[in-house]
Amino acid sequence: MMLAQPHCDAISRELEHMLASSLFARSEQLSRLLRFVVERTLEGRTEELKESVIAVEVFGRSPDYDPRRDPIVRTEARRLRTRLAEYYGDEGSADPWMILLPKGGYVPVFQNAGPAPQPPISAPRVAAASSYRRRRSNLHRLFVLTAAVALVACSTWWWVQRRTAPITIAVLPLDNLNRANADDYFSDGLTDEIIRNLAIIDGLAVRSQTSSFAFKGKPRNIRDAARQLDAEYIVEGSVLRDGGRLRIDVQLVRARDDSPVWVQRYDRVLTDVFAVQDEISRGIVNSLRLKLGRGRRRYETSVEAYDVYLRARAMVVQFGFAGYAKSVPIFEQAIAKDPSFAPAYAGLGVAESVVSNQFKSDSQDARLKMNAAAETAIKLDPLSAEADEAMAFAYDRAGNWNEAEQSFRRALQLEPHNSTIRSHFVISHLLPLGRFNEALRELRTAGSDDPLSAEVHQITAAALLMAGRWQEAAVHAGKMPDGSTLKAAWLGRALFFQGHTAEAIRLFKSNGVHPGLLGYAYARTGRIVEAKEVAAHEHDPTEQALTFAGLGDRDRAIESLERAVELGPVRLGRLLNYPEMALLRGDPRVKAFRKRIGLPE
Repeated sequence: MMLAQPHCDAISRELEHMLASSLFARSEQLSRLLRFVVERTLEGRTEELKESVIAVEVFGRSPDYDPRRDPIVRTEARRLRTRLAEYYGDEGSADPWMILLPKGGYVPVFQNAGPAPQPPISAPRVAAASSYRRRRSNLHRLFVLTAAVALVACSTWWWVQRRTAPITIAVLPLDNLNRANADDYFSDGLTDEIIRNLAIIDGLAVRSQTSSFAFKGKPRNIRDAARQLDAEYIVEGSVLRDGGRLRIDVQLVRARDDSPVWVQRYDRVLTDVFAVQDEISRGIVNSLRLKLGRGRRRYETSVEAYDVYLRARAMVVQFGFAGYAKSVPIFEQAIAKDPSFAPAYAGLGVAESVVSNQFKSDSQDARLKMNAAAETAIKLDPLSAEADEAMAFAYDRAGNWNEAEQSFRRALQLEPHNSTIRSHFVISHLLPLGRFNEALRELRTAGSDDPLSAEVHQITAAALLMAGRWQEAAVHAGKMPDGSTLKAAWLGRALFFQGHTAEAIRLFKSNGVHPGLLGYAYARTGRIVEAKEVAAHEHDPTEQALTFAGLGDRDRAIESLERAVELGPVRLGRLLNYPEMALLRGDPRVKAFRKRIGLPE
């Protein structure tokens, strides 16, 4: 049963107010759980508030989650009840609404904790109000007492059960002690490899390299870095490569007190680099009293092949999206040096797929190379999440949506905290299929795992635009880095649909990446001649389609789409879900076009 809209709005405000409080702001996991159960209840979807659903949607567990083996939902629900009691006994004591989570279930209840504003009242009513405040004060004391009892119970349970919530950890970029920028690729690539090795260990939630590398080359304060990355532990260190020798200094630091819990120096020959990575993982695992879990990898290759492989890895670290294109020939060099090195094939498969998705074509040749690299990687290493990700990309390009989703889900089961895979699942699969709510849930998880990722903000802004949530889209677009080619375009779109057309047009003109957006804006604001000039001077059929949609010219918009058919179902699926293309929805010609390129109707 859904609440009346005024009450829903009031509870939504209470939720946001509560999540901004000191008690919840420092606990991402409890905040995610609270937001999920409250929003589902307000949407009238309480049937989804089951342990199995919450485990998958909130805590990233696999679809075959077994609560008997992993009680994380019950554990976090107990912690949430305690935290709610603490909040309403202190910071939230004057809040007009109370959000409570009764024992034995996951459906919250909402209580109006205070009367609606009234005109000036008489003395008897003042006395009655005073009585009410005393009753409410007693209620707060009861909540505090309940919280204390619950805290003791939870503490007792904590000591007799092993910790089930993952430990959050971030690996900061290893310092290159060679002091030569040309050697940065080695320290950057090695950092990325350590992140990947830790990411497959059960019990760890490892922050992705896109967030960790935000600290590259900057003065470091461990506590501040841990706060920004929402990490309990930080790994930092340095690398010195001198001829055929390798020295790595590394330490694991507990963030809350800036205390090293494990410190190690490795002085080895360069050929021992894999053994050193393995020992670093073991040292961290042993220090945190964890066990090496499923999917543990140990590769062997030549020093030459691995050096080239690290160069390819560093391209994405150093250049972002553009780095994928730069990495393709370098991965191919690594494969030429060692045709049995699985990570190089997996990296090549993902790079090829991102390149074909990002730029102007999705040729048969690119798809064949993508498929071959992904299939080889899986044969060489069936437990490689990146290989499954590459295979998912290949399936999506071919319009094999079910197979693609299975591959993405398997990749996320192998590495549940990998925000890059999760973001690619959204951009390559969920958004082309129009599954916006699922996409936004996945992106919330990706944002928790990778809080400083520009890629996550960019894709979230795109998803929110498709979902028609303009104000939220503007917030995420504003968090994209100033150097991003899409920041002005995405922010302009969000502003345009909120009615700020002049500012949007200014941003479109300054950007130049999507001239079709400028043509659309001109057309929708009555500047028809300028819109037609954009269409006449633009050769990209997708940009022309946007302008013609703005002009209300269905025939020429559909004709433009027909000329873009080689781009494939992923790119065209996203384009058709743009709010600018709403004019074409329902047109039988577009339905036929969707079917022909492999998109569901």
